[in-house]
Amino acid sequence: MQCSNCTSNTSCHEHQESSLNAAPKLPTGQDQRRDDATLTGSSMSGDNEERHQAHETVLKSALRNDQNTDHSMVAQVNATDVQQRYQLEKEDNDALSPRKSPRVVSFTHGDAENPYNWSTGRKIFVLFVGIVSVTNSTLGSSLPSGATEYLADYWNITNQAQLVLPISLFLVGYIFGPIVFAPLSETYGRRGVLLYTFVFFTIFTMACAVAPNWPSFLIFRLLCGISASSPIAVVGGLYADIYNDPIARGRALAFFMGVGFPSRRDIDPKLKVVGVHVRTGLIIAAVSLVFLLFMPETYAPTILKKRARKIRRETGDPDIFAAIELEKKGAKHLITVTLTRPIRMLFFEAIVLFTCVYLSIAYAIFYLYFEAYPLVFQGLYHFNTGTAGLPFLAIGVGSFMATGVFMYWDSYLMKAKKTNAPWTRLEEYRRLPLACIGGPLFVVALFWLGWTAKSNIHWIVPTLSGVPFGIAFLLVFMALLNYITDAYEVFAASAMAATSACRSIFGAVLPLAARPMYNTLGIAWASSLLGFVSLGMCAIPFAFIKYGDRIRANSAFCQELRAKKEEFAKEMQQSESVSSSQAGDVGPVNLQQDRAKEEV
Repeated sequence: MQCSNCTSNTSCHEHQESSLNAAPKLPTGQDQRRDDATLTGSSMSGDNEERHQAHETVLKSALRNDQNTDHSMVAQVNATDVQQRYQLEKEDNDALSPRKSPRVVSFTHGDAENPYNWSTGRKIFVLFVGIVSVTNSTLGSSLPSGATEYLADYWNITNQAQLVLPISLFLVGYIFGPIVFAPLSETYGRRGVLLYTFVFFTIFTMACAVAPNWPSFLIFRLLCGISASSPIAVVGGLYADIYNDPIARGRALAFFMGVGFPSRRDIDPKLKVVGVHVRTGLIIAAVSLVFLLFMPETYAPTILKKRARKIRRETGDPDIFAAIELEKKGAKHLITVTLTRPIRMLFFEAIVLFTCVYLSIAYAIFYLYFEAYPLVFQGLYHFNTGTAGLPFLAIGVGSFMATGVFMYWDSYLMKAKKTNAPWTRLEEYRRLPLACIGGPLFVVALFWLGWTAKSNIHWIVPTLSGVPFGIAFLLVFMALLNYITDAYEVFAASAMAATSACRSIFGAVLPLAARPMYNTLGIAWASSLLGFVSLGMCAIPFAFIKYGDRIRANSAFCQELRAKKEEFAKEMQQSESVSSSQAGDVGPVNLQQDRAKEEV
């Protein structure tokens, strides 16, 4: 092959090297969080030679991947993806060295506007608002579950399969919404995204009450689901914004998952379909919207962006910016890197793939319960529509108990760490034991419901199966979501997006088979079938405990993350040394790695 720069008939390594050196700079990622630093008179122009060498290394690495792996294109994108994410952190770190304008606005030590430093009462209010928003979302998803008879009568629907569509289409919205709302919250802040989507959720919920026909009702349910998916995507980051301590953040998320556990609303038969949506819409608008209106912005980059604008306006200095204003943005990077990352992780990361499969099955079974419970308690025990929702209370009790189990395990883990127990240093032992308890318990609950739901057995017996079901469901979700967060750190949000999309697909599709399956197999064997599937799935956390370290060692993302973490830690130490030598100008740097775990 002839080199384009000389007359050699073979590959010219000298000119190939020059071509690498002349390569353009890689774009930096745009989805990295900014947090604690200080207001400095620093320049964002980095050391060109150092950046030049870093970009050359990445390009060479990408070329090696192209030659040595069957998935060369994916490996190249993954390597570049990690490089860009850590390059953003490096540019933030470079901003702390004494240079010329532009000046970067950041939090000083003990800054009252830093969400980490907010009062306990203010943090509890944010926690409460997150619970309220998600509770409205999950209540809205299950709202029609007990009103299938009134839906059929109201619109003269004779096809039983169509009666599942109001819930399934709502969950379809859960597939597409997070892909949009999560990045929007990282650009424009949490409050605005939550508030505006909640307003649309309320409007579309009210629209269901005045829908002129069945197709329009289904369309409004889909739009409700898209709007209601915003809290599911944003609230995890909302809590990460205000809790920098992993223990406090984990407990807040556990409490949130326990209280905001998906449930249903008891439906008064007298209100029928239209009345249910009118009443629900009014309650949502009158109560929940008030709390959202008074919720403060929690996303630190957005707070700093507002501060920078205020300083520019007051001082007239155009060279004062927040770090988020200096990020490079582009549609090409968004489409080819950011939006494809969850898909790449789903198909090329074993931990993400098997976690998605397990959580999707569990999630689908939960929503299948909304179709199965009416068959059991209305069809077998002849509950009316108003009382048919009472058995769901047992699942809620189980969810609260799961929160207590999580808290106990968390305190036990902390005590073991203080004594330097060897097992506490293993990544898989932090959260996965909870899934090892929840998995078998999930199977027991399914067999319990199936084989005790008989006319000669009191209705309280199958109702009590909801307690272990609620415990197991929450423990499995808490354990596996925390595990992939620990494993992928700065890419945890993408891993969460993959799991969210997969489980929403399963949750939307599987309930369509609920009535045919239960009518064909009967309550006992239909529940047993789900139990056998869950029995196979509960082996996954045990396999992660045994082989998880080897799986992570062979993961392209985890390998790149480990190398970049070590490099980034050294750079942070150097920056701390530089910043501490600047008397009165720069406070200590605090770009914490914990913030990478925000989207649980």
